Amino acid sequence: MTQVTVKELAKTVDTPVERLLQQMREAGLPHSDAEQVVTDTEKQALLAHLKGSHGDRLEEPRKITLQRKTTSTLRVAGSKTVSVEVRKKKTYVKRSPDEIEAERQRELEEQRAVEEAARLKAEEEARQKAEVEARRAAEDAARRQAEVPAQASAPAAAPAPVVAPVAVPVAPVAAPAAGDERRKEGEVRRPPKRDDEDDRRDRKHAQHRPSIKEKEKTSAPRVVRSGSDDDDSFGRRGGGRGKAKLKKRNQHGFQSPTGPIVREVSIGETITVAELAQQMSVKGAEVVKFMFKMGTPVTINQVLDQETAQLIAEELGHKVKLVSENALEEQLAESLKFEGEAVSRAPVVTVMGHVDHGKTSLLDYIRRAKVAAGEAGGITQHIGAYHVETDRGMVTFLDTPGHAAFTAMRARGAQATDIVILVVAADDGVMPQTQEAVQHAKAAGVPIVVAVNKIDKPDANPDNIKNGLAALDVIPEEWGGDAPFVHVSAKMGTGVDELLEAVLLQAEVLELKATPSAPGRGVVVESRLDKGRGPVATVLVQDGTLRQGDMILCGVNYGRVRAMLDENGKPIKEAGPSIPVEILGLDGTPDAGDEVTVVADEKKAREVALFRQGKFREVKLARQQSAKLENIFENMGQDEKKTLNIVLKADVRGSLEALQGSLSGLGNDEVQVRVVGGGVGGITESDANLALASNAVLFGFNVRADAGARKIVEAEGLDMRYYNVIYDIIEDVKKALTGMLGSDVRENILGIAEVRDVFRSPKFGAVAGCMVTEGLVHRNRPIRVLRDDVVIFEGELESLRRFKDDVAEVRNGMECGIAVKSYNDVRVGDKIEVFEKVEVARTL
Repeated sequence: MTQVTVKELAKTVDTPVERLLQQMREAGLPHSDAEQVVTDTEKQALLAHLKGSHGDRLEEPRKITLQRKTTSTLRVAGSKTVSVEVRKKKTYVKRSPDEIEAERQRELEEQRAVEEAARLKAEEEARQKAEVEARRAAEDAARRQAEVPAQASAPAAAPAPVVAPVAVPVAPVAAPAAGDERRKEGEVRRPPKRDDEDDRRDRKHAQHRPSIKEKEKTSAPRVVRSGSDDDDSFGRRGGGRGKAKLKKRNQHGFQSPTGPIVREVSIGETITVAELAQQMSVKGAEVVKFMFKMGTPVTINQVLDQETAQLIAEELGHKVKLVSENALEEQLAESLKFEGEAVSRAPVVTVMGHVDHGKTSLLDYIRRAKVAAGEAGGITQHIGAYHVETDRGMVTFLDTPGHAAFTAMRARGAQATDIVILVVAADDGVMPQTQEAVQHAKAAGVPIVVAVNKIDKPDANPDNIKNGLAALDVIPEEWGGDAPFVHVSAKMGTGVDELLEAVLLQAEVLELKATPSAPGRGVVVESRLDKGRGPVATVLVQDGTLRQGDMILCGVNYGRVRAMLDENGKPIKEAGPSIPVEILGLDGTPDAGDEVTVVADEKKAREVALFRQGKFREVKLARQQSAKLENIFENMGQDEKKTLNIVLKADVRGSLEALQGSLSGLGNDEVQVRVVGGGVGGITESDANLALASNAVLFGFNVRADAGARKIVEAEGLDMRYYNVIYDIIEDVKKALTGMLGSDVRENILGIAEVRDVFRSPKFGAVAGCMVTEGLVHRNRPIRVLRDDVVIFEGELESLRRFKDDVAEVRNGMECGIAVKSYNDVRVGDKIEVFEKVEVARTL
């Protein structure tokens, strides 16, 4: 029990001690001193007195209010936080006995009113039923009385007994209504229909229903029909109809199947266990269990082949429909078939060759435009497409890069072309990219026209070019082959007309045809992401006509052609066969080499694009899951390699592919390059965050970073570099990898001294009298002691002397005295080897 003094209590309630003592005396407490103890009981007595004096009664509280306050912290953009305070308030009210009794009386009155209304309703229904029965009895009696005279007048073999009508006592009733007179004879009158309000009222007062004896006292007399069961539904509250209605409302509509349900299961070339179970409307665990019973343990996400899935579905009693995995592609190919008149089209010519052999300069002279001057470093780094009008017709040219990194771009150029112009510098000869271009052309099966460029130079040797290409199975026409050789000069314009004539002659031999009235079809030459216009794709129309507003499907991308531009940037409405155009309106940047087709509607394009995206993800996932049993040992050492992470952004898709291929090929068993992120377009904030998270270097090839990315780079100190020539980026990455390799430590033997005699010194111990046989013996270099060419000690020299003088080194052929530090077991015939360690930088 807590006890405090009067003084402490006065301090707690913040009142003077004298006034508190006076109040305690008024309350009848025997306290007169400030040091007297006040118990809890005395405190309650004092509190009751004070409340009574103020007109309050001591009673239990009738209302309780509970309040709760919770505070949490919400993190908004950046590092800013906001405090959130949630306040909840609940009030509970205790009712008095009078209020409870009043509410109970009100409920009883409502119950009586409902029962009285039900009783009156039942009496009215019973009265109406009695009226109907009395009327029917009277009609039957009148009909039988009318039949008696007719039977008496008709001749009869035997007199029939006359049955007098039986009077049925009924209560006096009112005249029947007109509707009741038209009611068919023998029809049973149903009780009046109850509505939902009656059902709700019945359920509300179900606990107050009277007993059966009470209902019998208040119910009306029942009318029992002949030949029918006793129906007392009119005397019960709620009635049987309301119960049936309530029962019907609570029933669900599911009915268990009487037999197994057979479903049609569509199975492609592959299907997962989960997808198979979903088509059969069973749980995936059941299919897994079934496979375990068959002796094949699987998981729910495992991919099954078509034959296995077919066996499972048939064993479980379902029908199987085998579908092709490329059904959508086949439907698309069927819808693209078009019959029309084929006419001659212009040839598509690809200019290929080694870097800096004059490909773009030659095309520049043909186009009469300064294209090469706009290329960074004077080399082409993406495919350019142009069409030229000549006296003998139109020719479309594709200019491909000659650098080794652009192998894939040259391969795409050869596949999309009809004729290849192989440019070879007369002063340089056949080079590696020249050989690669010949291989691509032969693989694509297109004819080659050789342009021997730079014949105006003094050191030009065209015959050397013929010999070199003949070794690659490109035989000149004058040697009995099928490859025309034309001597040209891109600078002076010599031989350009002869070159075009040779190209058009080859086109005539090929008899190139196209159907301009067909829907457009072509190939993506290049694509990029323009900041103001979005994805832009350079498309070479190969057949049909591509028009503005067409819905096109381009690899895994699709869209409507919002605008078309020619190679000079001028808007055009349509492009026929062999015309290169830039199109706007795709939902992404397609890969170079993707096929472009015009489809009928957007629904079909979206469906095929999503299907291709799904296949692309599956292939990508399969490549990532390389940790198979046969690759485990190969991948074990990958984590030990030093990795240079790179986030690469380029201006066009072709350059991105070329850079990714070139950079990924750099490295050796100890260092490697990993491109953690790449894309087309400028460096964005997400790219900078990716580089920060993966500890990578940001490379921008012909693109720049936006403001958000630059802010992150400056704040976090990221390494971001811009390039516009592919040579520079490859060389910088090689230097970085070389620095990651570190250096090798090598030993150089400086000199060897042979021990001829051993002396004892009180200061140094054993001193070896030696003759330097090789090189120089240095005092401040590490040494080894060899006995029978076996190293027995490694350390350093303590003293090196010539006669009585300390020296720093002793040359070959001179004698010296050597004291080895911390070693006294020197013997005659031992060799003392002096060496040094040198760090040598490693290279790739």
